Amino acid sequence: MSLTQKGMERLLNKFQNEDTWLNLGVDLLKIIAILVITNILIRIGKLMIHNIFKIRNLSPLNTSDRREETLSKLLDSVLTYVVYFIAFMMILSVLGIDVKALIAGAGVVGLAVGFGAQSLVKDVISGFFIIFEDQFSVGDHVRIGQYEGNVETIGLRTTKIKSWTGEQHILPNGSIIEVTNFSINNSIAVVDIAIAYGEDIARAETVIEETIKFMPAQYEELVKAPELLGIQTMGATEVVLRVVAETLPMKQAAVSRNIRRDIKLQLDENGIKAPNPRVVMYGSEQPK
Repeated sequence: MSLTQKGMERLLNKFQNEDTWLNLGVDLLKIIAILVITNILIRIGKLMIHNIFKIRNLSPLNTSDRREETLSKLLDSVLTYVVYFIAFMMILSVLGIDVKALIAGAGVVGLAVGFGAQSLVKDVISGFFIIFEDQFSVGDHVRIGQYEGNVETIGLRTTKIKSWTGEQHILPNGSIIEVTNFSINNSIAVVDIAIAYGEDIARAETVIEETIKFMPAQYEELVKAPELLGIQTMGATEVVLRVVAETLPMKQAAVSRNIRRDIKLQLDENGIKAPNPRVVMYGSEQPK
């Protein structure tokens, strides 16, 4: 009998042995139990993390909602990775693989890979400092390089930004050099109102001031009453008056539209007209 035939015979005898199938069944049940317990632990851990942040919101030492949402999502990711890694090691142990030797070998391989994966290490370190320094948080409206939008996720390696047109941009944290955050400080709404040259400018200013005086009660996005700065420019057919208003972060566009509409309605009610476009044509007479 050849060596191959002997090997096949031993393999067949092993699979025909009841103890082999019993051990396989026990190992399979152990793996299923590990996976079930892993999912339960992840759900319980995420629930505990969210409850901890809810309790912090009730305390006088709570931090900003932006930062807490970012930290909660990051802790969720870290918890998931750690629990799944431990479960993977336990499954390997059930399958009879020496986990200690594997971890020791992985340490050596990881050290070698670390020198070749410097960009990955840079991404992780940059992600840590982004969160630690609170440069921006989930929900903030930011501009990073040529990309602008709302921050959806901040991970240890990448940051996801969604633009207002729906595109999602995934940026490695190591590539983030300069960030403009529009969501930290209040914004300024700038509204220019054009008045025809033939109108009474002083009367127009009075109407505008009376209109903007009551706007904080109408629009909660306004931090305080808008301010009429006066004449901004004088064009060919109009005088432009400028109104500025301090708003909550990223609310200046909506507030500008509301201010412009209300002032237009009040000017119309008081008979103050906007400039009409005029076309002047010059002709030259031909000599007779």
